[in-house]
Amino acid sequence: MRPDERLELRIHGRGGQGAVLASLILADAAHREGYHVQVFPEFGVERRGAPVAAFARLGRSPIRDRTKVYTPHHVMVLDAALVRSVDVTAGLQPNGWILLNHAGRDAGQDGSPLPEGPWRVATVDATSIAAEHGIGTSTAPIVNTTMAGAFARVTALVSIDAICDAIRERIGAKAESNIAGARAAFDAVSVRPAPTDAALQAMYR
Repeated sequence: MRPDERLELRIHGRGGQGAVLASLILADAAHREGYHVQVFPEFGVERRGAPVAAFARLGRSPIRDRTKVYTPHHVMVLDAALVRSVDVTAGLQPNGWILLNHAGRDAGQDGSPLPEGPWRVATVDATSIAAEHGIGTSTAPIVNTTMAGAFARVTALVSIDAICDAIRERIGAKAESNIAGARAAFDAVSVRPAPTDAALQAMYR
């Protein structure tokens, strides 16, 4: 990344899933690895279960841009079912990553509703991993830390160790189960092959 470059991230989730905490963990991890960071939530009232978004910017020099992120380089989706109701790929730059929490029901290789376009798609069953590690409750696992671990794997922007250090600082007493979940998600990511040039041309005819 050049000194004048910025990398922008958008996180989609539902109220209560911890999208803002996920953005803070990623920002903390990036800061530990020498980035200047900026993080902020989407304005509005966060109701439990309602769609929410959070944003982060990373750069090698101080960040003075305070505007909303409209053209993210990467997108993280904490609940794959949001793909049906929210345009999670809005503005996503070509060849950027979209990382989805995918349990095998709401998205799949059959293409519905995995987003189709000039992006790279990765999935991880963050819900099951969080449940296995006792993160959240048995009926409502919290996936923000597991998704942060998966993000480190697919983008290589930050290390999993930096993610774990950020989790430890942010969460404190319950950090170890969250760290274990983040490391498990890091190892469990599945990457869908990028679309071929011919496929992209067919999409946009």
